[in-house]
Amino acid sequence: MKTDLDTLATALYARIDDELKASPWLAPWRPAVGIAPTLSDAELVTLAVMSALLGYTSERRWLRRVERDFGRLFPYVPKQSGYNKRLRGASSMVTSMIRSLAADTSLWNDDVWLVDSTPVGCGCSRETAKRSNLAGWAQYGYCASHSRYFWGLRLHLVCTLGGLPILFALTGAKADERETLRDMLDTAPDVAAAHPGQTIIGDKNYYGRKFEDDLTDRHLELLRPARKGEPERAGAHLFKPLRQVIESINQTFKGQLDLERHGGKTPAGVTVRVLFRILALTAAIWHNDKSGQPVKRSLTAYDH
Repeated sequence: MKTDLDTLATALYARIDDELKASPWLAPWRPAVGIAPTLSDAELVTLAVMSALLGYTSERRWLRRVERDFGRLFPYVPKQSGYNKRLRGASSMVTSMIRSLAADTSLWNDDVWLVDSTPVGCGCSRETAKRSNLAGWAQYGYCASHSRYFWGLRLHLVCTLGGLPILFALTGAKADERETLRDMLDTAPDVAAAHPGQTIIGDKNYYGRKFEDDLTDRHLELLRPARKGEPERAGAHLFKPLRQVIESINQTFKGQLDLERHGGKTPAGVTVRVLFRILALTAAIWHNDKSGQPVKRSLTAYDH
């Protein structure tokens, strides 16, 4: 199997199309009687993933590129307004496809997970923060890794050492990371149940006896660095190199998939754009895994 964008797009389209035929309830709702969309749901998802992999942050520029260079793959290309409306209605379907692709990789069974959060900026001016439709969800927060304040959201991610997304959540910038991890585990109890004895490695923010007891009750083992005043904890020698791993995964989202240039103006718009970037990374890992590539998280073959 080749590792290029056309091959990935074809394989992804076929996989999603088969998934939707087997489980039609995953597709966005539409009236039983009416005009069927010319662009199928599988084509829509494939288009959005290609856009993320190629670094397009403007939907209009992307659709012009599709008409010019990818007409052989997509005979019909919608206008920007229709494309955007279809994207905003596809969040649930995209979430299901992320899980389906992730579970179909060898990385899904890794016995170590990393947990962390990273900023998703939504504006840079005070006027934006006051007038934006995201006000109330987006908040002012602080990123200790980069020593900067920001206004926006946080992407919370549980992933394997190879960067495969397992669980994820998008919250306000001030959301408690421990409560968010609990919520992610509660939302997908089958995932934790399928990985008994899993080790989760986090930073110093994932602390507290009650919190750790809760993870133990879920048959999960937490490893984290000791906080000030605490005795040294088990696995301390692993934290520094593994911290670089999670920062590298975050950088893949920000540097290669333009996470903070999502362009969303509403909660639904931001959510689906972030989801498509998670799906793009998952699809690349899935394709690299199926084609026997040594580095599963590499996007180089698909970004041009």
